[in-house]
Amino acid sequence: MPRVFGRYWRPRSKEGTVPQTAGLCHIIIMAEPDKLNEGFERDVAQPPPAVTSGSLSNAKPAQTHYRRNLPHIQQEEKPVFVTFTTYKRWELPVSVRDLVMKHCLHDHGNKLVVHGIVVMPDHVHLVISPLRDEQGDIFGLAEIMNGIKGASAHSINRFLDRKGRVWQDESFDHVLRSDEKINSKVIYLCENPVRKGLVSSVDEYPWLWREWVEGEGTVPQTAGPCYIKTKPKYLKR
Repeated sequence: MPRVFGRYWRPRSKEGTVPQTAGLCHIIIMAEPDKLNEGFERDVAQPPPAVTSGSLSNAKPAQTHYRRNLPHIQQEEKPVFVTFTTYKRWELPVSVRDLVMKHCLHDHGNKLVVHGIVVMPDHVHLVISPLRDEQGDIFGLAEIMNGIKGASAHSINRFLDRKGRVWQDESFDHVLRSDEKINSKVIYLCENPVRKGLVSSVDEYPWLWREWVEGEGTVPQTAGPCYIKTKPKYLKR
């Protein structure tokens, strides 16, 4: 089947040069992937870095909008639903799924509040709320997700004695609407293993975490950044 590709292209003349009057235009091409480069020169702008450099102990400047291949939007004081998948839908071995849980919870109460986690065989769902550092700067979503995915990939590869990519570069995220209840969203996500036929009830699935159940008492409602009353279950191992 032909595939649809949207890009900025600059057509070549027969001599292989670009006319002075040629401009850029956005076109949709229906073609096989190996034929897309015939007679065209691609002009693609490089995306800006996800975060700028800053102090390791403080929040890097959070961006309300950044883009890789997909747009990512963050609003202060708003919870975010995030999904990230394994590279080429590689199925995570059962032996490393606890590691994924551990890294998702590593900065719970420090850089973010984790409301819910579900580790599926080839993807992970999170509902989180970024926190602020001691200077009042909010931790950016890019910084949070880069930390989770980078550290967990390193741990997984070391545990399995393997090399290579673990996660897709992109994460899918959206800010929860004002009418979306955090607990309701988490409950819906935690039912994914049941809907997929992996277990018959939510409580049978070992790789999920709910703030008000498994995480009860870990972060008081009045907690500020850098405060954890007790370690969550997966951090005790």
